[in-house]
Amino acid sequence: MTSDSLRTLTLGLRPAGRTLLTAQWVLAWRDGTHHLVPNGEIVMEDGAVIFAGRTFPGEVARRIDFGAALVSPGLIDLDALSDLDTYTLVHDNQPGWARGRIWPRSYVERGPYEMYSEEELAFQKRFAFGLLLLNGITTAAPVASLYYREWAETVTEFEAAADAAGDLGLRVFLSPAYRSGGMVLEAPGKMVPVFDEERGLKGLRDAVSFIEHQQGRHNGLINGLLTPDRVETCTLELLRQTMAAAGDLDCRARLHMAQGPLELETMQRLHGATGPEWMATHGLLSERLIAPHATYASRRDLELYAAHGVSIAHSPLVSARMGSMLHSFAACRELGINIGMATDAAPSDMLMNLLMGLVACRISEKRSDAVLSAGLFDAATLGGAKALGRTDIGRLAPGTRADIAVFRLDDPHMTPSVDPITTLVLGGSGKVTQAVFVDGRLSMLEGKLAGFDMHEARKQAQAQFEGLIAKYPDRSWEHPPVQALFSPSYPVWTDAGGKNVEETAF
Repeated sequence: MTSDSLRTLTLGLRPAGRTLLTAQWVLAWRDGTHHLVPNGEIVMEDGAVIFAGRTFPGEVARRIDFGAALVSPGLIDLDALSDLDTYTLVHDNQPGWARGRIWPRSYVERGPYEMYSEEELAFQKRFAFGLLLLNGITTAAPVASLYYREWAETVTEFEAAADAAGDLGLRVFLSPAYRSGGMVLEAPGKMVPVFDEERGLKGLRDAVSFIEHQQGRHNGLINGLLTPDRVETCTLELLRQTMAAAGDLDCRARLHMAQGPLELETMQRLHGATGPEWMATHGLLSERLIAPHATYASRRDLELYAAHGVSIAHSPLVSARMGSMLHSFAACRELGINIGMATDAAPSDMLMNLLMGLVACRISEKRSDAVLSAGLFDAATLGGAKALGRTDIGRLAPGTRADIAVFRLDDPHMTPSVDPITTLVLGGSGKVTQAVFVDGRLSMLEGKLAGFDMHEARKQAQAQFEGLIAKYPDRSWEHPPVQALFSPSYPVWTDAGGKNVEETAF
């Protein structure tokens, strides 16, 4: 049972004075690692943690007891879904190239267009950020599909995204994604890259300008991250300038790489090397680089990551849905590779990803002790912070930012309970997130956000998504109707005349 003192706080605001949080368990940082503290205490003031441990000796303005819960560092998402997940459409409708996942030549020749309005792009960022907070994620590096875009992301939508993060109270690392090429479908199953390098370089310049203007806004919640799209859609000059700009801006860069067979085939055809090998040859691998997935990384690729300090953004749920997995979490850790966690898909449930990551690693290694729950939880906190070059998030200790998630442990679905970390990884989901503080500010409480009704927004999100579905024939091979692109899991019941009983999205 949450103490009544919490009801005196206001969503979206930092509480005045010292605020003490306690619960059945607190995860505090000491001696280089997380420690579980029974009935521990966290004290925050002016957005920072000033105490983490057993018993605070000083005076506080208020004491909030969350009861049967874990007070934890907020989770860090290195590849956080920031749109309405279009992959769900092809999850059971394959192959993806035939259903709008690759632009056909006919669509390119007619001229790609933005399938969402500026208002819709801004709304989906705000909605996605709200979902991240509901799942205990306090720091996010947004990612979105470019398949429904004219080419890449825009400064305008990311200015709106920065404002959304500031309004909702989410720490973000971001800038508009850019690319110098894209895959084009020439014939069934035949995909080739098409490049426009100057367009990519302009995207980089826009991203740099965005970071220069936005860095540090909203009391430090807005941070820069350069986000070239995929290694096979970037030219060497674009990546050279990207990594140079990351050094000038003192920020990180994220590049999707070693993530699929189409990429491997394209990179071999273009450069005679894997993505990591090509990057290493040109001196572009460094600790500033975050490389999502690595599910198709060779042993040599992983050794290059380890040698150059590259971090992997591990999103095991979306990888497993596509039939792949990291080989393996344990093997990468043994090589010395830093691993942070990511969601990259709906649902934005980090706890679900931790379980999938644990299962995938044990299957890959064929050992039940290949990785433990704490290893995945470390990746979702400490690994993410290291990838972003931060030591003041991902842990709760004096001097760190007060980015805190509170997870309920009294859910019947998590009974019986063992230690809280194992319980959350094996039986938890984002739905047990009770409260979130970011920089000391109450950003989420029991499913409610400051100034944004997620239940009403869900209706708008669904309507917007259905509007996008209606445009899929434009960018699909031979432009079939929507009903031919996406079929329901089972036949829809019809009346005696063969007419659908009710209209459906299919």
